Amino acid sequence: MKRLLPYLWSVMALLAVQTSLLAQPCTQDSDGNFVDPAGQPCNNAVTTAVPFLRITPNARSGGMGDAGVALSPDANAMHFNASSLAFAEEKLGISATYTPWLRSLGLSDVYLAYLSGFYRFDDQQALGFDLRFFSLGSIQFTDENGQLLIDGRPNEFAISLAYARKLSENFSAALSGRFIYSNLAAGQEVPGTGEILEPGIAGAADITMTYQTPIALKNMDSELTVGLALTNIGSKITYTRSTVRDFLPANFALGLGYTLKFDEYNSLTFTTDINKLMAPTPCINESQEPGEDTCDEDNNGIADYREQSSISGILNSWADAPGGFSEELREFYFAFGAEYWYNQLFAVRAGYFLEHALKGNRKYFTLGLGLKYNIVGIDISYLIPSTNQRNPLDNTLRFSLMFQFEDLGNN
Repeated sequence: MKRLLPYLWSVMALLAVQTSLLAQPCTQDSDGNFVDPAGQPCNNAVTTAVPFLRITPNARSGGMGDAGVALSPDANAMHFNASSLAFAEEKLGISATYTPWLRSLGLSDVYLAYLSGFYRFDDQQALGFDLRFFSLGSIQFTDENGQLLIDGRPNEFAISLAYARKLSENFSAALSGRFIYSNLAAGQEVPGTGEILEPGIAGAADITMTYQTPIALKNMDSELTVGLALTNIGSKITYTRSTVRDFLPANFALGLGYTLKFDEYNSLTFTTDINKLMAPTPCINESQEPGEDTCDEDNNGIADYREQSSISGILNSWADAPGGFSEELREFYFAFGAEYWYNQLFAVRAGYFLEHALKGNRKYFTLGLGLKYNIVGIDISYLIPSTNQRNPLDNTLRFSLMFQFEDLGNN
């Protein structure tokens, strides 16, 4: 657990120390780009509280580059796009996923557990739910002298409920509500501040839409799906009594999916998700001269971008990058996936995830398998990094177990 402790304290420092400013030694060059003293581009990734809400929770999408906004609906649509549940063919679906976390570092008690499901009332409407629980394992908290204080088990969870309805034959929409609880180190003192940490509590909502239409080809059937998801729109969150709170990982996602049905046994789906965090871009302090702090123009000791309301942060996130439009484009990240099904019994999946090097630099391939028999389905996924940057899911298998009932009266 000691290898996890620096990670935990870095999260606590990011989320709880309200008086510190993000002041990188970066300046603008003649081309308007921000560079460090060595002339290298400055990293400026968008950061938020409770990032566990953005972890892909299921193995099916985990095998398709983490894409899922425009996939055919199942119980895991609650994470990506709850509105697609209105197009579900089954009456009832339940899914459970266990995701080991940081197993490549030898940690055995850090994991994400996810339970989701839906019930379709009729051909027009459905109700969905999900529960995610993220455990950071057992942590030994110590003082500045290294003396043991207590053993803790930091954890976070979120529970959601969604209502989805068809508004036409091809179009559906959904509204989701979410309660978020994050207990990183309640009762502990933040080093150097004297502030005592408390559990963070917040509420959020998702607004999602799906358009689905068949496309007749000469020798086969096909289907086009377009999905839009605005997720985690809600209050800000804090771990102390400070009035300055941190942003939730509000996210914009646009998905496109296309399925080719070669015959009654073989089908192939291609899907792409375009994502952008709708949270403020951290300020880069381009001036180190006294009294010329462009990150804190009101000189109150708090970076101005952190003082925005949650709605202002979402709206301004589309045009607040210090490097202008070119940097704003870097904040989009992409997921690509493909899925082949044989007779709805066996599936093979592959995908790729791409994020700009200065905005997180997550790049990895994914592979996955799916098996389905009667009402039971099992999905497995595996992640392969394509850079030297470590990933929490390196060398890790993810498993999802799913039950789907087409007619409750016959099962």
